[in-house]
Amino acid sequence: MLFGIPDPQILIGYGLAIGLALACIVYGLLNWNKEGSEDGS
Repeated sequence: MLFGIPDPQILIGYGLAIGLALACIVYGLLNWNKEGSEDGS
């Protein structure tokens, strides 16, 4: 029982959700000012 969560599958779900959120934030920060085409395509 880790952090009061008895089921390890629930803990894995929380870990994946937090990890993917952090990955999206890092990806967004790395690609924030990348230049694209002017016409939007």
